[in-house]
Amino acid sequence: MNSSAIPPGDMTKDTAAREIADLSVRLERANTAYHTQDAPEISDAEYDAFKRRLLALEAQFPDLQRGDSPSQKVGAAPAEGFAKVRHEQRMMSLGNAFEDEDVEDFVRGIRKYLGLAADTPLSFTAEPKIDGLSLSLRYEKGVLVYAATRGDGETGENVTENARTIPDIPQHLKDAPDLLEVRGEVYMAHDDFAALNISQDERGEKRFANPRNAAAGSLRQLDPRVTARRPLKFFAYAWGVLSAPLADTQSGAIKRLAELGFSTNPLTKTCSGSAQMIAQYHAIEADRAMLGYDIDGVVYKVNDLALQARLGFRSTTPRWAIAHKFPAELAWTQLEKIEIQVGRTGALSPVARLTPVTVGGVVVSNATLHNEDYIAGRDSKGEEIRGGRDIREGDWVQVYRAGDVIPKIADVDLARRAEGLQPYEFPSKCPECGSDAIREEGDAVRRCTGGLICPAQQVEKLKHFVSRAAFDIDGLGAKQVEAFYEDGWVREPVDIFTLRDRYGPGQVRQLKNRDGWGEKSALKLFDAIDQRRDIALARVIFALGIRHVGEQTATLLARHYGTWPSFEAAMTQADPKGNAAWEDLLGIDGVGKVLAESLVSTFHQEAERGSIDRLIAQLRVQEAEKPKNDSEIAGLTIVFTGTLEKMTRSEAKARAEALGAKVAGSVSKKTDILVAGPGAGSKATKAADLGVRVIDEDAWLVMAGQG
Repeated sequence: MNSSAIPPGDMTKDTAAREIADLSVRLERANTAYHTQDAPEISDAEYDAFKRRLLALEAQFPDLQRGDSPSQKVGAAPAEGFAKVRHEQRMMSLGNAFEDEDVEDFVRGIRKYLGLAADTPLSFTAEPKIDGLSLSLRYEKGVLVYAATRGDGETGENVTENARTIPDIPQHLKDAPDLLEVRGEVYMAHDDFAALNISQDERGEKRFANPRNAAAGSLRQLDPRVTARRPLKFFAYAWGVLSAPLADTQSGAIKRLAELGFSTNPLTKTCSGSAQMIAQYHAIEADRAMLGYDIDGVVYKVNDLALQARLGFRSTTPRWAIAHKFPAELAWTQLEKIEIQVGRTGALSPVARLTPVTVGGVVVSNATLHNEDYIAGRDSKGEEIRGGRDIREGDWVQVYRAGDVIPKIADVDLARRAEGLQPYEFPSKCPECGSDAIREEGDAVRRCTGGLICPAQQVEKLKHFVSRAAFDIDGLGAKQVEAFYEDGWVREPVDIFTLRDRYGPGQVRQLKNRDGWGEKSALKLFDAIDQRRDIALARVIFALGIRHVGEQTATLLARHYGTWPSFEAAMTQADPKGNAAWEDLLGIDGVGKVLAESLVSTFHQEAERGSIDRLIAQLRVQEAEKPKNDSEIAGLTIVFTGTLEKMTRSEAKARAEALGAKVAGSVSKKTDILVAGPGAGSKATKAADLGVRVIDEDAWLVMAGQG
């Protein structure tokens, strides 16, 4: 993976944006392979690592979260060959916890969101996380109407006839609600899996890699007779739409499902607080090898269904549940060399080149070394890590893969350190252009000062420009950009849009004559480039690669300014020393001083501005779309102040954003409504001075459809 190996807390937004784009492509491909094709290309541990890295980056830089981020999606598109079923209630995925501390944070977050005191009783269920295929069963008047896979969460595959062959799935229910959608996991036991593979061998057919693949492939057979021969099982653990409640609690609802005839997991337990939850996790982990089926963690859910309803959902995950995943494996290997990568913003990122070793089913040959402090045995605050032991070329190091895309080095074996190994000296010169590499005060990263003369920065900026969230030109990816750059065909973004004029039909040197190209592919690329001359404003802003400006920030800026001329004029006029344009920029929710300074600086640098102007001359930048929402507060800017008594601030903000409103942290002339609870102070005064509409919490609840 050609991305920075820096911890999210030490990264710049530009570096994070580039890595997020790369992770998104990898996760989309992995989702399709896993959910649609039943042929995973990477291990579960590697997928979790990619996903957690993406979530960590988006948590650190929320304004970088892509509109099409895999973190905002569930599963993958349904496969061809099956009829489609649209889920009446979306099938969600779960957020992940990897450490005990994550579980404690989850519980604290629940209490904070609900406004519950630390001593207020709060129970959770804990159940094994089955490693199988999610399935939804719809019953009407007690009769199984259809069964559907999760698919992308909104639309799944109709596998009704296949599901009817599974003994654990009842065809008829007695005393069930008139409408009942039962959800659970189809899986295959270890003994059945072994027997199936023996049968596959006897028939000369391909063996299955693991029970999960076998279960998924068996359920998604086009011929139900094949599924009927496969030993599939089903655990019920959730529900979708209901005509009547099953119970008041999660545990009560699971008991009711069991009474209706469904298999439920006997290890499900009700816990009071994080200590009991973690204890149950370790108890299940200890018995994991003896269960007879695959699990990859423990799922915790708030037990009180009324509290679940209050907590609601994020875009793809419920706030009231989380999956506590089992830890990744560790392995020892030798660090052969430390190499320095130079990113688009000039960041020098050290990467460990390792003697290949298998960790969690994946062969690892690279690991992140984060920055020079990490190599020296210190964290970003200067405190010792690994007992202060530094890392040297030639050392034996312990590698793990829990929670990050690029594996990490956990420890160093000083007993195996050869004599004569010297401490690693972090370069003070850029390895790409030889310019000084400096480290600013408070910054954990050393950066090349070469700017536009640094080839690494130039080519990385171009790669970012054509990335999926930016111009996304069909046929022009990172490899093509790199090749064009090396040959001098493309040095800045505008060069992409003049390729046809310089290397198209009638020119002495033509693209069609390059290795790997022909007349049709060249014309196809030229046409794809021309199609991107009409481009959304947010994409243009993001594509410029301005430091700290991610995809979400670009969208905020586009919506605020509306058109390129307005945005360009504002950036030109804004003065960090203070003027109306500067105050207006800072007034955008999500735009802080550092980001604003980065924006304005870009438009005031002669070389950068010249490159932007040359690019814009080749484009037709579209006006930004306004948010599509028919609520009365859609598009309005709302500020909350004082104490809210009927919902927490987090609930209020989530509700406002769900209705299409923008939530700001301070009152300005751009504010449309101030919701003021008891204790409102300076914000209420400022709102009155500016003539901003002020309402109380009751009026807000009516406006939000909850009054």
